[in-house]
Amino acid sequence: MSYTPFSIIERSKLELLRSQGAGVRAIGRALGRSAGAVSRELRRNGSPERYEAQEVQQAYADRREASKPNGKWNPTLASEIEADLKKTHSPEQIASRRKAKGLPTVAFKTLYNWLYTGRLNRGDLQVLRHKGKRRKPPEKRGRFTLGLSIQQRPKEIRSRETFGHRELDTVVSSRGKSKACFATFIERKTQFYQAIKMANRTALSMEVAFGVLAAQYPKAAIQTATVDRGKEFACHAALKQVHGVEVYFANPYSSWQRGSNENANGLLREFFPKGHDFADVSDAELQQALDLINNRLRKCLSWNSTHESFQHELLHLD
Repeated sequence: MSYTPFSIIERSKLELLRSQGAGVRAIGRALGRSAGAVSRELRRNGSPERYEAQEVQQAYADRREASKPNGKWNPTLASEIEADLKKTHSPEQIASRRKAKGLPTVAFKTLYNWLYTGRLNRGDLQVLRHKGKRRKPPEKRGRFTLGLSIQQRPKEIRSRETFGHRELDTVVSSRGKSKACFATFIERKTQFYQAIKMANRTALSMEVAFGVLAAQYPKAAIQTATVDRGKEFACHAALKQVHGVEVYFANPYSSWQRGSNENANGLLREFFPKGHDFADVSDAELQQALDLINNRLRKCLSWNSTHESFQHELLHLD
């Protein structure tokens, strides 16, 4: 029987159950996995005291990437193809010409893959006749591709060693409802979670919401932000200019890179489930939900609440 790797959802549940003191067999029953599979996952990726879903998923993704074979790619072939690309030859023209001459080559779709994954010098992709359209393009509706990548984020932020680093997101009303949504913010070290109501999911609304949040705390309490590439974060340059906050962007379709925020958004959805129109949610109702979330005791915080941990960090800011 083939083995199916744990998904990020399973790993997040495993982290939660482990933090609550659940045993291997209990976790296996909750996940629909054998106790042996859970035990192997913990031995390989965790310790008796610590298991963090986000770090485990990143390590798994890194191992998968490293295991991919080079295929037909080699430096000599890449250099020759790049020389033809500089002559404005298209990948299809290059592949066909090399095949006709009996030279080593690959399918033109593979050349597009090599271009978009960085295995060939990209140059200006706009000169390509099809611009890679014969390759299924990534989803870009309502997204943009500028800004600092999460790979450029300092390691101490990823390991939650320092205070003042946030993950940001939006939670929207269901389709057919109003455009009202919540801007959500979570502090990575203490897991303190906040949400601010917005009239719509625009960059301007996010900039205003961030300003409301920043006005409540010393500058050291909000140093960086990790976000997805949603259109509401097109205000990243303004956040840096006005608030001095460096903004890092997660990879597309990698919500696990902002796992703390995603998990907390799920908790908020317990109070305002899908189908709820956020325009009808009062500030008092939202604050009540946040108070309940932030006053839950957390094993990962030595059985303190996120509110207590956050206040402790604020009192000890330099």
